[in-house]
Amino acid sequence: MTIKHHPPEHLLAGFACGPLEEADRLAMAVHAGQCPTCRRLVKALEQMGGAALEHTASFPMRPHALSEVLAQVDAKPASALGDTRATSAHDPDLPNVLRRCHFGKMRRVAPGVKMQPIILPGTDKSRAFLLWSAPGLKMLDHTHSGTELTCVLKGSFTHEGGYYGPGDFDYGDDDVDHQPIVGNDEPCLCFVAMSGTLKGNGWLGRIVSPLIRL
Repeated sequence: MTIKHHPPEHLLAGFACGPLEEADRLAMAVHAGQCPTCRRLVKALEQMGGAALEHTASFPMRPHALSEVLAQVDAKPASALGDTRATSAHDPDLPNVLRRCHFGKMRRVAPGVKMQPIILPGTDKSRAFLLWSAPGLKMLDHTHSGTELTCVLKGSFTHEGGYYGPGDFDYGDDDVDHQPIVGNDEPCLCFVAMSGTLKGNGWLGRIVSPLIRL
């Protein structure tokens, strides 16, 4: 596996230090699990953070602070996920970090495109899902009102940023306009973490994009 596209540095730093939303953190875990280069960088950032903490002045906690936090954790209701672990969780093309996730129902979002949501804890604004696209499919020319983090798991696509194959990471935001085209050889399976909405370009894109629910 030759990986040419990696996450931007601010996401790697956020993954190492913690301040990422759940879906974005999962995207980084998926990529780091595939990419030795980024794993080494994340480990180095974690070590730098640990060294900095060793030289940071400590502050006393108020009495019973730990027991209060643990009581709040225990008071949270049990997960209402139920039996939502879908058969795709056992797909051999999924990395281990995704096989441990809970999945919603798969649905068709456009001709040749299916998605399956990943049910995450918390109330983050970002969301995560698997996206299957048919070989040779030309996706909608679009941008985003938020961010889109894409990890290629199987197959490939190309757009203005180049060729993206297994292990590659594609970062998009409201400064990026692109139109992915799926490779002809096989379907493309991606993990996607998204905040905001997809915004189609051109008059056709503006008509179609409200109908595409991702």
